[in-house]
Amino acid sequence: MNTSPIAFLKGHGTQNDFVIVPDPDNALDLPADAVARLCDRRAGIGGDGLLHVVRSAAHPEAKAMADEAEWFMDYRNGDGSIAEMCGNGVRVFAWYLVRAGLVEAGDLAIATRGGVKKAHIAKTGDVTVSMGRALLPEAGVTVSVDGRSWPARNVNMGNPHAVAFVDALDHAGDLRAVPPYSPAGVYPDGVNIEFVVDRGPRHVAMRVHERGAGETLSCGTGACAVAVAAARRDGADPALTGTPVTYTVDLPGGTLVITEHPDGEIEMTGPAVIVAEGVIDPALLAR
Repeated sequence: MNTSPIAFLKGHGTQNDFVIVPDPDNALDLPADAVARLCDRRAGIGGDGLLHVVRSAAHPEAKAMADEAEWFMDYRNGDGSIAEMCGNGVRVFAWYLVRAGLVEAGDLAIATRGGVKKAHIAKTGDVTVSMGRALLPEAGVTVSVDGRSWPARNVNMGNPHAVAFVDALDHAGDLRAVPPYSPAGVYPDGVNIEFVVDRGPRHVAMRVHERGAGETLSCGTGACAVAVAAARRDGADPALTGTPVTYTVDLPGGTLVITEHPDGEIEMTGPAVIVAEGVIDPALLAR
């Protein structure tokens, strides 16, 4: 068992917060139960998820991407489960690399389980991330809360989303538990569920239940899914018009700006902040 203190940092992107564990050589054993303890807000450090910072060449899931991206974001949900992607996490991950002197501000490629993501890091801490293209499967679901039901648009941003447009955000109820949806078979691996209201022209607000984390104050891939769903609802499709579409998305933790380009690429811009750093008692991981 490793008995040396393990370095960590704490960061957030629009208050979607993360434990950051630098481990360039992939030397740490981080089983799901250990990650859950680290993310516990009372008995651990606390976070919506964990950013395990590994060189792509050192991780079996990222070796194939090493030529494109030196660094791999081995992202874990707060319950310890593995996730394909986290948009706010990518921004914080990128800002950490700059802060640690591992990369320069500017353009950067980051490997994720959802593919290689391109980021542009401003010296102010704002980060723009190319989030890839949205897939819009035809099969959707109906989401129900407290006797109300809404159709939800199926949007995949490397992870699955169900986007429901509602009259008021409090209609989402208590999002600590997964809101009931059917048919369940549309999302065999679970789903992130967004509840959305209009604030103005190309301006929406949302709340989200993230699978494995409950309600979070922000979800980057969720904001992208919401912007795409809102654009299609509003009759806007950049692939058909040749004109980019930009939506401002308000989340409980802050604001993200989402642009969908004619080639389908989606860019997300928002802040990334590192708030603290320290060491983890290795006994916390070894229980």
